[in-house]
Amino acid sequence: MNLIDTVQKLITFKTITGNENEITNCLNYIKDKAQSFNANVNIYHFENASPIIMAANTIEHNFDVLVLGHIDVVPAPDDMFIPNIKDGKIFGRGTLDMKSFVAVALNSLYHVIKTKLNIKFGFIFSTDEETGSKSTKAFLEKFPNLNAKIVLDNDVGGDITKIVTRCKNPVFIKIISKGKSVHGSTPWDGIDANENLLKVWQKIRNIYPYYSSNGINPTNKWIDTVHFAKIKGGEVSNVIAENAEALLDFRLTETSSVENLCSNLNNCMEEGTHYEIVSASTAVVMDENNKYIQAYKEYAQNVLNKSIDFEYIGGATDSREFAQKGAIVIMHSGTGDGMHAKDEYVEVRSIEQLSKIQIGFLEKLAKY
Repeated sequence: MNLIDTVQKLITFKTITGNENEITNCLNYIKDKAQSFNANVNIYHFENASPIIMAANTIEHNFDVLVLGHIDVVPAPDDMFIPNIKDGKIFGRGTLDMKSFVAVALNSLYHVIKTKLNIKFGFIFSTDEETGSKSTKAFLEKFPNLNAKIVLDNDVGGDITKIVTRCKNPVFIKIISKGKSVHGSTPWDGIDANENLLKVWQKIRNIYPYYSSNGINPTNKWIDTVHFAKIKGGEVSNVIAENAEALLDFRLTETSSVENLCSNLNNCMEEGTHYEIVSASTAVVMDENNKYIQAYKEYAQNVLNKSIDFEYIGGATDSREFAQKGAIVIMHSGTGDGMHAKDEYVEVRSIEQLSKIQIGFLEKLAKY
C-alpha cells in the first residue's frame, strides 16, 4: 500500500461534516481499500447520527489495539481539496485533521494482515467529529461491550515529538435570558434580556478570567477556561430585547467537575435567566509511567532519533469514551500546522515516521 498516495486520495473527498454524498464516497473508498487486503469491514448507519466505519483483522470486539479517528473536515474552498506537496509538506483540508492519520491506520491494518501479526487490531472512523461525534456515541450504544486494551488516538495533530497524556473536559452551556419587550425609548417599562445576560456573563468572568494573546496569558495553562462562543439577543434596534441567549465553551481539568461548574453557575444567574447543559464529558488523563505508554515512547524516540515529551492539551478527543472503560489511550500524531485554517498542512516525513512507529509498536505488543 502506498501511504502518501492514499493520503492524497483521501484529501480529494469533500467530507465536510454533513456532506452525505462525499462522506459515503470516502467511506466506500476506505472499505474497498481495506477489503482488498482481506480486512473485516462494516459501515454502520444510524437513524439520528452519521455513519461509522470499522475495519479489523478480527470479528471480535475485544481488541488489543484500536485506532480512533474521523474523516469529516471543516468547510474549505474547493482548491483545498486538491492536495499539494511542496517543500516536504502536504497542503490541503484534512491533511493534519486528520486524513493523513486515517491513511496511517489503513497501512497498519494492511501490515497486520499481511504479516499475520498475532494481535487483534482495528480502526473506527467517525464522520461527524467536528460537530460533536454523535456517530461515535450511537456506535458505542449499539455495541456497548466493544472495548480495547490500548487505543491509539492520532487526532491530536501538531507535533510528532509530543505525546499527549491529558485532555480537558469540554462542557458546553447555554445561558437563556427572558425579558419584557417595550419600545427602546421607554426602557423603564421593560426588562432587557440582553442586559441581564451580560450581568450573568460578568459574574461568570469573575470566576473564570479572560485570557488572550493581548491580555492575560497565564504561565500555567492547565486551568479551567471559558469563552463566549455565540451570543444572540434582540430583534430590531428600537425594541428592548425580550429574549437573549449565549453558548459558552468551558474546558475543565481533571481536578474540576461538572457539579462544581453548575454550583458556580447557579450563583451567577439573574432573575429571568437560567442555563442548560448542552453537552459534557470527562477529562482524559493517562499515567505517564504506564508500561505501554513508556514502551511506545521508547520506540518512537528510536524512530525519530530524538527525545519525546509529554504534554497536556485543552482540546477534546473521542478516545474519552474508551478511557472511561479503562483503555490505555496513547495520543500521538504527525507534525503540521494550520488546523481548520487556509494553510493546513502536514509534514510528509512525519506521516511516514508515525506509520513506522505504529507498526513497530504493534509488532512489539504481539510479542508480549
